[in-house]
Amino acid sequence: MAKKTKTLTAEDRLRALYDLQLIDSRIDRIRVVRGELPMEVEDLKNEIEGLNTRLEKMEEENEMVNQRISAYQNQIEEAKALIAKYEEQQNNVRNNREFESLNKEIEYQTLEIELCEKRIRECNAQLAQKQEGLEALREKNTQRQADLDSKESELQEIIAETQAEEDELLKQSEKLAKGIDERLLRTYSRIRRAAKNGLAVVPIDREASAGTYIKIPPQRQIDIAQRKQIIVDEHSGRILVDKALADEEAERMEAFITKCLKKIKK
Repeated sequence: MAKKTKTLTAEDRLRALYDLQLIDSRIDRIRVVRGELPMEVEDLKNEIEGLNTRLEKMEEENEMVNQRISAYQNQIEEAKALIAKYEEQQNNVRNNREFESLNKEIEYQTLEIELCEKRIRECNAQLAQKQEGLEALREKNTQRQADLDSKESELQEIIAETQAEEDELLKQSEKLAKGIDERLLRTYSRIRRAAKNGLAVVPIDREASAGTYIKIPPQRQIDIAQRKQIIVDEHSGRILVDKALADEEAERMEAFITKCLKKIKK
């Protein structure tokens, strides 16, 4: 004979939802402790990647300038060799025309040397200017890397302290979620995403939805206290539970969570 599935009452569903909210809120608090560190770490990584790309580009540009300098130096050596050759040939010329022709070649090569030397000076000036920017960029990169190392170390310490607790709470959250009607769970998740503090299920506090100052009508408060239906606050959009139920579940779940966390610390 098939086992009958127990039909959950509205109160059962409210308690399950509030239990889930309590655990999810505990997870939220753990993540708040990490604050913006994960984003800061990611931003620093992206910045360092950009700096490294700029450094590589500048170093490649410097290498190209150095290659040009080497090429000009080779041209100077070739020109000097030609001058020496032409001067040697001048000693054996047969007439003034040949002498003048060789003299023009010597003048041309001399001008080539002067031009190459000018180009080398210009390249050296470029290198000096680029070197300043390169050193500043390297210094900035070193500083950002130090910042990243510090932030990553800080983040890892926080994660090490809280990861086991978060994993256990996530496991319990998943277990609770499986026992909640899928449609109701989607509603809960949608409200949580829309709420800045992640609260989808809240108790009535001083005749108002927790977190708001808008008073809930007396009859509405009675309906909530009777726990016969799921009631959503028309102002905040959150699911409402009465304070007595909230206090009962908060005490029970605190004991449950403490018990679960004790296991992982053994």
